[in-house]
Amino acid sequence: MKAADSIVIIPTYNERENIENIIRAVLGLEHGFHILVIEDGSPDGTAAIVKRLQQEEFADRLFLVERQGKLGLGTAYITGFKWALAHDYRYIFEMDADFSHNPQDLPRLYRACAEEGADVAIGSRYVSGVNVVNWPMGRVLMSYFASKYVRLITGLPIHDTTAGFVCYRREVLATLPLDQIRFKGYAFQIEMKFTAHRYGFCVKEVPVIFVNRELGTSKMNSSIFGEAMFGVIRLKWDSLIHPLPKNQRNR
Repeated sequence: MKAADSIVIIPTYNERENIENIIRAVLGLEHGFHILVIEDGSPDGTAAIVKRLQQEEFADRLFLVERQGKLGLGTAYITGFKWALAHDYRYIFEMDADFSHNPQDLPRLYRACAEEGADVAIGSRYVSGVNVVNWPMGRVLMSYFASKYVRLITGLPIHDTTAGFVCYRREVLATLPLDQIRFKGYAFQIEMKFTAHRYGFCVKEVPVIFVNRELGTSKMNSSIFGEAMFGVIRLKWDSLIHPLPKNQRNR
């Protein structure tokens, strides 16, 4: 395996239109990122495309974990985090397959952690206004005010609490109780940020422009937002009745 300090975890389900292009875009960056695809049994042949690219071009930089069935975004990332920790990566990224996250922003998130002191760097849509392209206005408003709601309930000093474009230093993921992260949908993103903040890690938002997917089908639905809306109340309540001992806090 070619040495690298950074790996980008990309969960996939029915992403055949995007997966080859996103792999080439990330692996074409100067930094030398690796990619781990967590594939949830896509019937459209996504895994076959990844395997072909592994065999033909990227055997030492592209990795694949196949799971049986659609098991949820949160469990996909937890699987990826554990794999990355076991393989000694220092910087571990979350990223979508559909180009809503611009691969050119990966080095900016990397620098925020590697050079600027952040433990968690978030590619934020809302830290400098509303930077979303090609979303229906209703979805923009729902996402924006959902993050406002999360901030109000939890007290998180983060503008984009549901962001899925993130870089973690390995120390963060090695410290957090990953097996206790309960949410599987997009509330997973809130829970990870909330838990990192509770443990005292430094979270920094890096402004990015989020572009709605052009190919494939969005996995967003109303039940995902419902989990997020009600889940944050539970997160806050649990943090009040089960405060962390001082010796578990990073700072």
